[in-house]
Amino acid sequence: MNFAFTLSGFAVGLIVGVTGVGGGSLMTPLLVLLFGVSPATAVGTDLLYASLTKSMGSWVHGRHGTVVWRVVALLAMGSLPAAVITIMVLRSLALDEQHLRHVVTTVLSVALLLTALALLFKERIRKLAQRPDGTVHELHHRYLDAATILTGVVVGALVTLSSVGAGVLGTVALLFLYPRLPTASIVGTDIVHAVPLTAVAGLGHLALGTVNFELLFSLLLGSLPGIYIGSHLSARLPELLLRRTLAAMLLIIGIRMLA
Repeated sequence: MNFAFTLSGFAVGLIVGVTGVGGGSLMTPLLVLLFGVSPATAVGTDLLYASLTKSMGSWVHGRHGTVVWRVVALLAMGSLPAAVITIMVLRSLALDEQHLRHVVTTVLSVALLLTALALLFKERIRKLAQRPDGTVHELHHRYLDAATILTGVVVGALVTLSSVGAGVLGTVALLFLYPRLPTASIVGTDIVHAVPLTAVAGLGHLALGTVNFELLFSLLLGSLPGIYIGSHLSARLPELLLRRTLAAMLLIIGIRMLA
């Protein structure tokens, strides 16, 4: 067990507990840039880590009734097959370590930049769905199911390749598709959907041999108490300032990884 990994897990868990975002978007680049972990191994390990840590949040939201199960099912109809197909494509390509590193790093960088932009413009995106009279623009119900499944496909592929996207990007997409849903239901639905997605993608990476269980255990040992403490601090800290700070960090990290 590596104490530095445990400490990093605690720090990321603390941020997740306070802001509700930042798990994969911080953990994976942290492992790659700070500790020199192979990008593919960082992604694979982080996916199983995310599945385990989000299971508790999923259970809480389920008990509170803040999950729209029909939307979860529609997202999963797109994301789970997309995750399996992405893993199969990676296996069939049989990329050597250098090429796999390049693919994962590029996708991860793009995902980080998209996540940062989504964090910065989250409230503006919500306002785009509102008319001047206070009502909301909504996608016609005829296309809503297909749009939700397509969102699942994009998120599923992105998460499998980078471990980033199930949180902030998924939430922003749901805000746009379902503007009438309460924020708690948007968050709960997104978290519940992320659990099977990250589990399937993580198991796929396990089959590819890109999961480090010692690293996974060290991260969990720190992150679980970090999330617990952070969730109790969230009401006392300026969430908007923290969200903007996190977005700035992700922009810098994303640009740094693209360079």
